Amino acid sequence: MHIWDTFRIALHLDGFAMRLFYFGGICMSHHVNRSHLRIRALCEGAILLALALVLNLLSKSLFANLPQGGSISLAMFPLLLCAHRWGWSRGLLIGLCYGVLDMLFDGGYAWGWQSILLDYLVAYTALGLGGFFRGKAWGIFPCVALGSLARFAVHYFSGVTLYRIIEPTGIEGLESLGVFTSPHLYSLVYNGVYMLPNMVIAMVLAAVLYVPMKRFFAGTDIR
Repeated sequence: MHIWDTFRIALHLDGFAMRLFYFGGICMSHHVNRSHLRIRALCEGAILLALALVLNLLSKSLFANLPQGGSISLAMFPLLLCAHRWGWSRGLLIGLCYGVLDMLFDGGYAWGWQSILLDYLVAYTALGLGGFFRGKAWGIFPCVALGSLARFAVHYFSGVTLYRIIEPTGIEGLESLGVFTSPHLYSLVYNGVYMLPNMVIAMVLAAVLYVPMKRFFAGTDIR
C-alpha cells in the first residue's frame, strides 16, 4: 500500500478514535455545562493523537524494531502530554485509541490475542496513568515517569507470561547482552532496551519544552 493511502486511512481511523475519545470524555465529565472544554479536549486529543502517529512513522525510519516487537519511538510524549493536561481518564482513552491504531499500522506482532490485548491495548492505555499529576507544571516529569513505568510493567508482565522463554536464549541483534535462562531477567532486559530510551526521550522533550510551555503543562489556559 502506498504511504499516502496509509496516511488517508490513518486520518479516517483517527477521526473514529476521536469520536470514541469524545464520547468517553462526556461519560466521565462531572460538569456537563462546560461543553466548550469537552470540545477543546476533543480537538487537542485529535491533534496529539495524529502527532503521535506521525512521530511513530518517522521513528520507524530512524530506529529498527526489535525481533519480537517493541521499538524506540517519539510517539509517547504527545500521549503523555494529553494525559497531563486533561487528566488520567482522557489519558487512558487516548492511549487506548493509539494502541488500536498502532496495532493496525504496525502489523500487530503478537503471540495470540492475549498478546494483542496486553502489548497494544493495555500497554498504551497505561500511559494515561501519568495524568494523576495534572495541574502542576513540574508534574510533566513524574507524568512521564509514571506513564512510562506503567507501560513497561505491562510489557514486562506480557514477557514473563506470554513470551516466556523455555530454553537459554539471547536477543537477536543484541547478542552482546549474553544468553538468558530466566524469563524474568529476559523480559526485564528485552523490554528495558527500548522502554528506557523511550522514557529518556520523553523526559528530554519535556525539559526542552518546559520553559516555553510551562503554562500549558500546568493547564492554566484551560478554563
